[in-house]
Amino acid sequence: MGKTTQHRLLLLLCLSGLAHYSAAMVFWTAVVEISYDNSNNVTVDKYCDCGVYGRNSLLEKASGIVMLPRGDPKGCGSDPVYNRNSSYPPWIALVKRGNCTFSEKINAAKRQGAAGVVVYNADGSGNSTTHMAHSEAFDIVAIMIGNSQGLQIVQLVGNGTDVQMLIDLGSPHGPLMDTYWIYFLSIAFFIVTAASITYFVFISANRLFSLNAHRRSERKLKSEAKKAIGRLQVRKLKTGDEETTSDSHMCAVCIESYKAGEVVTVLTCDHIFHKVCIEPWLLERRTCPMCKCDILKALGVDEETKESLSAESPPDVTVITAIGGQPMYEVPLTDPAGSDPERQQRHYDNGAFEVDSSAGRR
Repeated sequence: MGKTTQHRLLLLLCLSGLAHYSAAMVFWTAVVEISYDNSNNVTVDKYCDCGVYGRNSLLEKASGIVMLPRGDPKGCGSDPVYNRNSSYPPWIALVKRGNCTFSEKINAAKRQGAAGVVVYNADGSGNSTTHMAHSEAFDIVAIMIGNSQGLQIVQLVGNGTDVQMLIDLGSPHGPLMDTYWIYFLSIAFFIVTAASITYFVFISANRLFSLNAHRRSERKLKSEAKKAIGRLQVRKLKTGDEETTSDSHMCAVCIESYKAGEVVTVLTCDHIFHKVCIEPWLLERRTCPMCKCDILKALGVDEETKESLSAESPPDVTVITAIGGQPMYEVPLTDPAGSDPERQQRHYDNGAFEVDSSAGRR
């Protein structure tokens, strides 16, 4: 995996982590409605967006009659804490912050059947609230309201007034998590995703193009190899030929001795092989199995093909093949255009190849 890909994936992970962290910091407000009959039997309805859902609370509606804890307004202690032992008719527990954890307060009310729990803040805090955490108490609606609102409801209930409460979902809030920030994260996520997909598609297409170009070059080289093979000397062995009478002569491809009547191909380096053995070899490798001589270069049929194919061509060297210590021909692999004309000529012991090579240059 390249460094660019790693950087893109790291950016994607960072954005995903940032989105997850920001989502965890979001809190939902709670709309609190209370309804009761005053001393004149007139129904009073009050409404405020003044509550905050707990971090582990169900984000749902809850409604019922407001119930206060027995004795301790903070709702701590052993059961029973409330004068209720069932969930019907529905009721809402109203408790004060302090003395024990939020989870303990909420679970105490939940065990006795409360439909929801409202925690009002401590004395002296005014109408401020916090995003309370209660990881050990879940599957119940739990919100916090300000101390002032809570004391007003406590006073009504303490005077014997039946107060009906409805808790409803408000709106999401949080640091840096307004609507525009959510849009920004969404757009950034899709941009990074699209860029990553585009990058991978580009890399795949580039590799596919390179592979196709390589295949085309291979086909062209095979075509050139066929031309070269057609120009090689082919002869039929006869009884009495040196190749058929000596066990030291054998085809290096099939490792079989030569027999009279067999057709052999003579390469430019003067090595001979069975025709049926060497032709498939030359189509794939284009070099002599024994001395690695390049038949295409020796016959001068692929100078332009090789130059366009090999960005990885070897340095300037001269390949020299010798028989009995005498040089048979010299092939400059990469000569500059203005080099000595004498060095551009191919020299063969076999006159037939000299003719073919001269014809090829014309």
